[in-house]
Amino acid sequence: MLFSTVQRRAAGKRGGCGEPGTGHSSRPHRWNAMEYDEKLARFRQAHLNPFNKQLAPRQHEQEPGEEAPRVTSEEALPELCPGELEFHCTERVMDLGLSEDHFSRPVGLFLASDIQQLQQAIEECKQVILELPEQSEKQKDAVVRLIHLRLKLQELKDPNEDEPNVRVLLEHRFYKEKSKSVKQTCDKCNTIIWGLIQTWYTCTGCYYRCHSKCLNLVSKPCVSSKVSHQAEYELNICPETGLDSQDYRCAECRVPISLRGVPSEARQCDYTGQYYCSHCHWNDLAVIPARVVHNWDFEPRKVSRSSMRYLALMVSRPVLRLREINPLLFNYVEELVEIRKLRQDILRMKPYFITCREAMEARLLLQLQDRQHFVENDEMYSIQDLLDVHMGRLGCSLTETHTLFAKHIKLDCERCQAKGFVCELCREGDVLFPFDSHTSVCSDCSAVFHRDCYYDNSTTCPRCARLTLRKQSLFQETGPDVDA
Repeated sequence: MLFSTVQRRAAGKRGGCGEPGTGHSSRPHRWNAMEYDEKLARFRQAHLNPFNKQLAPRQHEQEPGEEAPRVTSEEALPELCPGELEFHCTERVMDLGLSEDHFSRPVGLFLASDIQQLQQAIEECKQVILELPEQSEKQKDAVVRLIHLRLKLQELKDPNEDEPNVRVLLEHRFYKEKSKSVKQTCDKCNTIIWGLIQTWYTCTGCYYRCHSKCLNLVSKPCVSSKVSHQAEYELNICPETGLDSQDYRCAECRVPISLRGVPSEARQCDYTGQYYCSHCHWNDLAVIPARVVHNWDFEPRKVSRSSMRYLALMVSRPVLRLREINPLLFNYVEELVEIRKLRQDILRMKPYFITCREAMEARLLLQLQDRQHFVENDEMYSIQDLLDVHMGRLGCSLTETHTLFAKHIKLDCERCQAKGFVCELCREGDVLFPFDSHTSVCSDCSAVFHRDCYYDNSTTCPRCARLTLRKQSLFQETGPDVDA
């Protein structure tokens, strides 16, 4: 029963699509062929070269029932420009979604071999950048290509020749730089130094930088020679004499200048008071020594390039004798009074260190190696000293050094302690040292007393009187022998 039912259902299925009583029909074969053609057309369309954009519209216009036209490799691939890389992909295994044309020549790429062709390529790349949308990726890529083209052009104009490592010119001592930094500017032509492809030099004296091709054009002498021969400042505030005294020319290169900017702008240097052209005056800022000494004014002002180098070399040189230039400055600036007292104490400590073996081995005086003039005198100052006083740095550092020196003499070293003094006026109290705050020192014999005792008995110094008597006795003893 079950077997007969299954046979009847199978027979009904075989005869449902064809003629009754037969198990065969030709209609399914015709429908399957049409479906196969459509699938084949879609397969060919999906597996063509993704970079062939000429064939796509024609295949979209194809009717579903029509057979897909056969496309040869010559028709499917676009024509290549001369010199382009010939690479074609006839089949694609999987769709990566890459719609960019990776194989055509990039915009602005110009395989040039001489300067004229590079200049033409640069102009074409500029035009492409202007035509592309702002802030687009294509425009950024074009800008990068433009930079590479300009670097190549600069390399052809300035070939990397075997330059000497040292060049001496106008008292400059130029050394070839090995740095590849591009942050430097040529002081001669006022253009960027491309360290990757250009040879450039730096003067070890004044740090003048220039291209190797600009070396022979340098006309400014090294300011380090002026520092070594004439180490002094202009202490008049902006001593202007006028453009007529300069014959309306730059004070350095003698180029015609004027305040109207024709033919070149006149820029005044606040240090020298003279006028310079834009090539010799880059509006650099520097602290003016004359304004510091007279007005205690540390505001930077515009100076020329040569003045800026001179001031930079002179900033740490102790050439200012403040007591002679402006003695009233100590009444106006209280910090200067404290610095002067600390410096005087350090000078009184110096004899202890010179005669102490432990101090010499510990190199205590090298604590002031950046300010050696502090252990030589208490009158000379540098601009850097005054800047640190103004910023409050010098007082703190000098106080620490003073404390370190006093600790060695009064606590750490027995030899230095043995060189202390006892007040000969009162014979009381602890051992005194000349750098103590409550003591006074005789200017003739350097004896140390309590300050109150010294001023109460200021008639004569006991030690000076004793030394005078000793000299007289020695003279009297040697007198008869000389007469004999």
